[in-house]
Amino acid sequence: MKNVFRVLLILVGFATLAGFSKEYSEVLRKDQRFKVMTYNIHHANPPSAGTKIDIEAIAKVINAEKPDFVALQEVDVNTERSGKGKNQAQQLAALTGMKFYFSKAIDHGGGDYGVAVLSKFPIVDSVKYALPIHAELKEEDRTVAAITVTLPNTKKLIFGSTHLGLKEPNRVLQAETIINHFGKTELPMILAGDFNAVPESKVIAYLDQHFKRTCTDCGFTIPVEKPNKTIDFIMYKSENLKASNTKVIDEKYASDHLPVVADFILK
Repeated sequence: MKNVFRVLLILVGFATLAGFSKEYSEVLRKDQRFKVMTYNIHHANPPSAGTKIDIEAIAKVINAEKPDFVALQEVDVNTERSGKGKNQAQQLAALTGMKFYFSKAIDHGGGDYGVAVLSKFPIVDSVKYALPIHAELKEEDRTVAAITVTLPNTKKLIFGSTHLGLKEPNRVLQAETIINHFGKTELPMILAGDFNAVPESKVIAYLDQHFKRTCTDCGFTIPVEKPNKTIDFIMYKSENLKASNTKVIDEKYASDHLPVVADFILK
């Protein structure tokens, strides 16, 4: 009788393991859905509010959309204008319940100024690349910040934020540098930001050779009052990434740019 009982226990154990294994494999195969936002936050200075810094207003915009990733541009860290000891990327991470990575582009007002990323998912790697400018076309230095995350279905993804220059030859050079760094990556990648370039520009045409934009008839993103130009984009590269529902958020107070969001599926 004991032997029969032992055999039954073994069979039940195998059945339980088989069921667990099946559930686990289904989790691994499950498509991962998430939302992305890109937002030039104008160092959290509402254009209509003088010199006021309103980081809570930026956080409110983000929290209303509930994105899983946010690409931020024009971020202050420890500057005089935004408050000594104030790290805006860190503040927004705390106010939204996300992780952050900041990439400095230039010194500003005794502190740092650049781009950042926010992520709902754990950051397993991060990298900053300086973006060059032509010697004869001096302007503000630029950068790209990129993180690698592990999604709940165990797949990895690169997410980057950038803010390209004001002069087109510099933008093209910067775009080429981004492709030199990330063009051959085997991981799915999303690049978002303020490209300072309209869809018909040389730099967007170049990036279109390597990335796919979430929309080809994207809404205007600047200025916030009567917008007439599209320069903020979300781009991606991978056959396993699918984008949908791109929209420009009509939020006129918090910044001088309108944020853009898009839904993604990673197969």
